[in-house]
Amino acid sequence: MNSAPASTVAAPAVTAARSEAPAPTAVESDLQIAGDILAVQHLLQPAREHPATVAEFAGLARSIAEDRASWEHLVRYDATTRWYHRLRTGPGYEVWLLSWVPGQGSGLHDHGASSGVLTVLDGELTEHTPRGRLTHRPGTQRVFAPGYAHEVVNDTLEGAVSLHVYFPGLTEMPMHGCSPAHREQVSA
Repeated sequence: MNSAPASTVAAPAVTAARSEAPAPTAVESDLQIAGDILAVQHLLQPAREHPATVAEFAGLARSIAEDRASWEHLVRYDATTRWYHRLRTGPGYEVWLLSWVPGQGSGLHDHGASSGVLTVLDGELTEHTPRGRLTHRPGTQRVFAPGYAHEVVNDTLEGAVSLHVYFPGLTEMPMHGCSPAHREQVSA
């Protein structure tokens, strides 16, 4: 009897018709899955007529800042007081344009129940807070919450212009006693 040991059993013959591995599945894009969003009108988010979030208010300020033709011709400088002009109002917000001659400042204040976005359009402004000092140049934005106390000053020798968006609209601007820009040391 010629029986081959188990370890020497021949492997099955490989045939010419090899089975191919399945092709990798293509990853579908969002467009392939959902279809063209522009063709499905109910999926589009309509542009808001008026901003409603902090990001949208900051975006509103940036878009106004970029449109110099809409505000530049309105700017006036007044050596006796800060000049301001209300540019726009909407449901629950207002937009103000302010100019600052060298040395002018706001005094230490907050904005009551309003939040805001401060955007420097021209020049340079220094913001003083109990935490320290920040320099803002054109394009700089500062977002603040209700009750945030600060003083804004033009510490340069050139005029400056800023844009302020308040939401809700500004109804009060309580002044605070001691300016962080001119804090004095009092000995005990």
